[in-house]
Amino acid sequence: MKKRVLAIALVTAMVGSMLAGCSKSGGETGTDAPAAAADGAKVVKIGVYEPASGDNGAGGKQEVLGMQYANQETPTVEIGGEEYTVQLEIVDNESSNDKGPSAASSLVSAGVSIALGSYGSGVSIAASDVFKEAGIPAMGVTCTNPQVTEGNTHYFRICFLDPFQGTVLANFANENFQAKKAYILTKLGDDYSTGLGYYFKEAFTGLGGEVVEETFQEGNSDFTSYVTSAKNEGADVFFAPVSTEAAALIIEQAAAQSMGIPMMAGDTWDSNVILNAAKGKNVEIYVTTFYQEGGNEEFDTGIKEWINGDSTAKANNGGDDTIAAVTAMGYDAYYVALEALKAAGSTDPADVNEALWGVTYTGVTGEIKFDDVNGDALRDTAYVKCANTDTGAWDFVAEQGVN
Repeated sequence: MKKRVLAIALVTAMVGSMLAGCSKSGGETGTDAPAAAADGAKVVKIGVYEPASGDNGAGGKQEVLGMQYANQETPTVEIGGEEYTVQLEIVDNESSNDKGPSAASSLVSAGVSIALGSYGSGVSIAASDVFKEAGIPAMGVTCTNPQVTEGNTHYFRICFLDPFQGTVLANFANENFQAKKAYILTKLGDDYSTGLGYYFKEAFTGLGGEVVEETFQEGNSDFTSYVTSAKNEGADVFFAPVSTEAAALIIEQAAAQSMGIPMMAGDTWDSNVILNAAKGKNVEIYVTTFYQEGGNEEFDTGIKEWINGDSTAKANNGGDDTIAAVTAMGYDAYYVALEALKAAGSTDPADVNEALWGVTYTGVTGEIKFDDVNGDALRDTAYVKCANTDTGAWDFVAEQGVN
């Protein structure tokens, strides 16, 4: 494993004074004692940088649920021969590239040893420099745009990337629908949406296909003209890697116009928001994602019991106990963070950053280990699922790679 050392910027006097009043997670550095719980136990803080509001609020809440369930399942970790209570510090980045950095700064002020998130590549990229300058490693859970980790040594991720996901989707459209023309709809200025749209186009045209592309702006709620355009262009598939909020509207308007074209999307559409929007409607929806419910019986049973026993958790899961893949990924991310803390033998963020490069963990979503270039997960399989509009559940279609 190629060793990496995080280049930690000197903390300015202003930031230093801001942090002075906060208990530090790592007693190994400086003279401050480790943070302590009310019962006197040592505390290590894991930051949770996720949206609870905005376009991606629904997905962010589901991702956090996996971390919260893992934390109640395993609330302590042994670090350097001592037991620590794990405290989740959760902030809402509001699905906003503009507001994300301030949310990340609050995690820095809280003294976290590592940050997890975010659902949404754009907000992950927006906060990257905040974590870098503070010397805190971050680990993306389901942010799939390559730019999240590209060219830095502090941001890792446990999910597959959009070049892979876009190719899987293009191959699926070509092989299963014999698609020759694809209509691609993306959100202007959204790194995830435009990025996945680009990689799908690249792979689809590489297979000899033709594409028609359109974009919509922030705040748009009327997708009627885009549905009409796809029909008039004679598209074989309608590809829209957008937020669940926009997707629900697209599904409703596609059904109202009897679009009659299979709709395809990436991991953001793997949500009960999509299932609820599609139920009872004459639509076809296929998504690529990270986990299929039923993949790990012990996990599925345990988290369903927890969700059904906690009214807040159930509300944050969209009102039922459907397991979103992002929840399973959030669960695995928590345990990867624990493995990094144990391997570091320290709560110091620099030590945790260095330890992450060598972490290997087999979770409910599969084996997780990082490449030694960008800290990206070595993943080669995606799950393809179809929305069952009768039952309101996901039907498993296939495990698909790029070969």
